[in-house]
Amino acid sequence: MTTRAEQGAGAQMHALVERLYPLCRSITGDGVRATLDIVGEYVPLQVHEVPTGTQVLDWTVPQEWNIRDAYVADASGNRVVDFAASSLHVLGYSVPVSATMPLAELREHLYTLPEHPSWVPYRTSYYKPQWGFCLAQETLDALPDGDYEVRIDSTLADGHLTYAEHVVPGQVADEVIVSCHVCHPSLANDNLAGIAVATFLARELARETPYYTYRFIYAPGTIGAITWLARNAERIEAVKHGLVLACAGDPGQLTYKRSRRGDAEIDRVLRHVLAASERPHRVAEFTPYGYDERQYCSPGFDLGVGSLSRTPYAGYPEYHTSADNPDFVSPEAMADTLAVCREAFAVLDRNRRYVNLSPYGEPQLGRRGLYDSLGGRSDAQQAQMAMLWVLSMSDGEHGLLDVAERSGLPFDAVAAAADALGAAGLIKA
Repeated sequence: MTTRAEQGAGAQMHALVERLYPLCRSITGDGVRATLDIVGEYVPLQVHEVPTGTQVLDWTVPQEWNIRDAYVADASGNRVVDFAASSLHVLGYSVPVSATMPLAELREHLYTLPEHPSWVPYRTSYYKPQWGFCLAQETLDALPDGDYEVRIDSTLADGHLTYAEHVVPGQVADEVIVSCHVCHPSLANDNLAGIAVATFLARELARETPYYTYRFIYAPGTIGAITWLARNAERIEAVKHGLVLACAGDPGQLTYKRSRRGDAEIDRVLRHVLAASERPHRVAEFTPYGYDERQYCSPGFDLGVGSLSRTPYAGYPEYHTSADNPDFVSPEAMADTLAVCREAFAVLDRNRRYVNLSPYGEPQLGRRGLYDSLGGRSDAQQAQMAMLWVLSMSDGEHGLLDVAERSGLPFDAVAAAADALGAAGLIKA
């Protein structure tokens, strides 16, 4: 159940999605910069520009792509396909073209979705120079034979790959990374909703002093995460946990995809939080396909990074089509995703191991006022059991999440018991 504050954040996140939606993003270019400029109005960003040709692990930063206009016009000059109407209309990374050709020849460069004749598909060609247009099948079916003017006013030249970071300082230097991709054009769920949830999560964490330092990464998919890893390889040991956010606003149930390890702490935390919340959800096993969790989890880094989404990639008909528009995502769904992130990171932040300072027999809690502090509480028995469980398992080997899972008690009750026992000098972290 989302709070009123989270519902308000949901409306603001949806407004951010609507504002970002018209921009033409790709793995490089001014669309990414414009997107980060807007996100920077919500949270301060450190923007990085990595030159074309830079070696990043096994990859090379590609040329930068920018586009100003593109269209297909009929003999009367009417634009039957127009980039100005939607950035999806152009094959991503299309090389420039200016020509007149018959429809039969043009068809070789047109992409549609016959199974959804009114939708426009999203297609790219990042690493193979070509050009093309995406359009609705019903638009193509209505085109008469004849010659068409074809123009793509784009540039593919040496430039930069752009990504950004926002850091929320914590009590310790150990980091949690939260990553989202900023390379998709007019697609609301994949992944403007992820950008919005990440941004508002950063704002909420900044209002407190979390235990971990939280680093938010806004980067193009695949090549952006690889670039970040290449540029941070020497300090990667600081990353203790991580979460990739994607497809965060559709009406489907929440899905958590485990890290490659399968038993990383973030895996256990998300499994516990989702189960305890009684939300409809699914926990999926890791596969080396999907979003940037596969880069962070690659065996050389082997970071404990999972992925949180609602309906996973390619799991809904609107995926990578013009139907993935702001009407497809809802404030309520984004607020719910945000709430789960907050709950998960609250557990992660408090899940520490303790040592019992009075381990021989059960310490006398009454003379320390710990039983007296429970008087009149409706949850007195639960709080008492939480104290006993924490004392029993505070051997330096088990964390509070272990206690909650083994005892069946709510994590918040276990954490509160640890706070009380720590204040009484019976345990220490």
